[in-house]
Amino acid sequence: MSEANLLYVDANAFHDVAVNGRRVLMHVPSTGIFDLDDVTGEVLDFVRLRSSVSFDDLKEHFLNLEAPDLVADAIEDLKSLGILRSEPAVPDAGLDVNVREFPLSAIVLNVNTGCNLSCTYCYKEDLTTPSKGDKLSLEKAKQGIELLLREGAKRERVNVVFFGGEPLTNMPLIRAVTEYAERRCREEGKSLDLSLTTNATLLTEEIVDYFNAHRFGISISMDGPQAIHDKRRKTIGGKGTYEVVAEKARMLLSRYTARPVGARVTLTAGYSDIKVIHHHLKNEIGFAEVGFAPVTSNPIEIFNLVGDELHAMFESMKALGREYVQAAIAGENIGFSNMHQLLNDLYEGRRKALPCGAGVGLLAVDHKGNLHLCHRFTGSELPTFGNVESGIAKAELGAFMEKALNRSERGCSTCRIRNLCSGGCYHESYANFSDPHSPVYHYCNLLREWVDFGIEAYLEILQKNPSFLSRFIANKEF
Repeated sequence: MSEANLLYVDANAFHDVAVNGRRVLMHVPSTGIFDLDDVTGEVLDFVRLRSSVSFDDLKEHFLNLEAPDLVADAIEDLKSLGILRSEPAVPDAGLDVNVREFPLSAIVLNVNTGCNLSCTYCYKEDLTTPSKGDKLSLEKAKQGIELLLREGAKRERVNVVFFGGEPLTNMPLIRAVTEYAERRCREEGKSLDLSLTTNATLLTEEIVDYFNAHRFGISISMDGPQAIHDKRRKTIGGKGTYEVVAEKARMLLSRYTARPVGARVTLTAGYSDIKVIHHHLKNEIGFAEVGFAPVTSNPIEIFNLVGDELHAMFESMKALGREYVQAAIAGENIGFSNMHQLLNDLYEGRRKALPCGAGVGLLAVDHKGNLHLCHRFTGSELPTFGNVESGIAKAELGAFMEKALNRSERGCSTCRIRNLCSGGCYHESYANFSDPHSPVYHYCNLLREWVDFGIEAYLEILQKNPSFLSRFIANKEF
C-alpha cells in the first residue's frame, strides 16, 4: 500500500464527551472545544481504534453514505486538527527549549517563619512561634523588590505577596515594604498589586483600613463551620480558633471595600463535605469566593485524603459544581473558586507548558534572601535558585524548568488534560515522591474526571446563559 494512501491517527490529540445528547470534541493540543456533527463523529469512531487508515478503507466504509462530500469535509477537519496526519503520531514530549530568562510578575516575601497558630496539618517545615521566627529584613525585602523590577522589566503590572508563617506577625515590615514598592513602581511606571493570606486572628480595624487604603488582595484561611475549623486550626496551646477568626472575618468584610475577599479552605481526612463548608463561608460568613485545597501529601498521613475519601471529595466538588451551574444559568456567581478557575481555563483555551508560574513568573524569598520556586518550598530541602543580592541562579533554575517542560518520560505525554494540568503542583509531587517533576499520579484519574465535568458545565452555561461566561469568567466580576 502506498504511504500516500495512508492517514495516521493521533489518538492522544482528542477526547470526546457526550453531554445531554450532544457530542463534543476537546482538541487536546489547543484545549479547544468543538461540537461534533454526526458525520464527523462517525468518521472519528471509525478511526479511533486504529493507528492508521487508508483512503480506500474510508471510501469502502462510507461508500453508501448519501453525502460523500460531508465525509470529505469531516476528514479535512480532522486533518486540520492533527487527529489524522500524514506522518505517524508521537507522544507529546513537551517543549525542547533553553530557559535562561525569567520574566517575573510576582515575588513572595516570607516575612516571618513564626505563626501564632499551630494548625495540625501545616506543611511548613520551618514553622515556629512568632517570637522565635526568622524575620525577613527590610534590606533583603527591598532587594527582592528590585529583583522583581529588574527581571520583570517588560511587565506592566507586578505583584508583591506577603507570606509566612503568619504575615501579620511582622506588620511593620509589610508597611515599610508597601511604601517602598509603591514608590519604586511609580518611578518605573508600573502598576502594583499587593496581596497576602492570613489566619485573620491578628486583624484590627486599623490594619483592615490600612489594607483597604492600599488595595490589598486578601485571602483568609478558614476551614468551615466551627466543628470542622476547630479540629485542625488551633492555637499553640491547642485551643480552637473558630470564634476569633469568624469575628475578625466579619469585621473585615463589613469595612473592607477595595477588593473581594476570599476564603481558602484546607480539606483533610474526615472533613470533605464541600457543600456544607462553602455554604457556611459564602452565605453565613460572607466571603466573595471560597477555594478548596485537598491535603494529599502531608507527612502525617492521617490528614491525607486518599482512596475512597479522595474520590468522595471530588464527588462533593461536582455536587457544588452543579449548584454553581444552576446559579450561573440564573445569572448568579456563587463564588466557587475551583469551578471558576476550571471554566476560565476552558473559556480561554488554556495551554500550559508548565503547571504554574513558579520559577518563571514567580519566586519566593526566605528570611535569608534565598530564592525558592514558590512559598511552599521555603524551609524545604530542595536546593534554592540564587539570592536577592546576587540574583537568580539562571543556569540552575533554567535546568530545572527545562526538565519540567520535558514530558517525554512522563505519563503526561499522552494524557488528555496535559495542557490543563501539566503534571500538577511541584510541591505536591515533591512531598509525595521526593521529586518535584513527578506528576501527581495519585489522583490523575480524578483530575481527568473533574475536567470532563468542567466541559459539561461549560457547555451547559454556554448554551443557556453565555453572558455569564463573558461577565464573570472573562471579566472576572464578582
